[in-house]
Amino acid sequence: MAADDGRWVEAEIAGEAVLLLASRALYWVRERRLFLSDLHLGKADVFRRAGIGLPRGGTADDLGRLGAAIDATGARSVWILGDVVHGAVHDSAWRDDWAAWRHRHARVEVAALTGNHDRALESAGLGVELLGESFDTGPFALRHEPTVVPGLHVLSGHLHPCVAVPGLGSRRWPVFWLRPETTILPAFSEFTGGCHVDASGRDGLVVCAAGTAAWIRRPRAKAAEPAPSRAPRGG
Repeated sequence: MAADDGRWVEAEIAGEAVLLLASRALYWVRERRLFLSDLHLGKADVFRRAGIGLPRGGTADDLGRLGAAIDATGARSVWILGDVVHGAVHDSAWRDDWAAWRHRHARVEVAALTGNHDRALESAGLGVELLGESFDTGPFALRHEPTVVPGLHVLSGHLHPCVAVPGLGSRRWPVFWLRPETTILPAFSEFTGGCHVDASGRDGLVVCAAGTAAWIRRPRAKAAEPAPSRAPRGG
């Protein structure tokens, strides 16, 4: 897969080849699996029910990007790292959008962790395999909230990391935040706020801006420890 068109950047995480997509999903090459986080289906409906006027169509746009990511990578499965839905699940237009999307991608396995907004996920009837609050696969520990799991690299979401990029205006753009022990994915949904990332040390950042993914900070390798000195042998 060529990476020079800006749709993704190539990276290695925990010894595994991955693609970090401009559409805000991570593709695990060996398993042909897409990871994403914070889809927040029905979030706009929650606001509208509270009397806040919002335009419709956001869920269809998000699912369109997800479908395009599947087509571009050839992914056989999609695993969501929590916050699939935003609140109580009602018979709203987004459910029709989801049903249509699921029909178009019926051969793609869809599974999900339970996030802090997913209280209604189990009874939602969305055709999603539930993985619980944590799941380990290969070198990865899947969690919704960032944490440390000894011996495994954590893939997580929840924080909605973002940064401002010089030359791209005053808005903050979603980023993949690559840390030594965890990679935090950007929120997949367009209708989310964000947490400003204060990267330091060995962290890496890949920004998703205007349909393009690009490194704005590459992770620094851990400095090699000095070899122990040897005492001279006696004569």
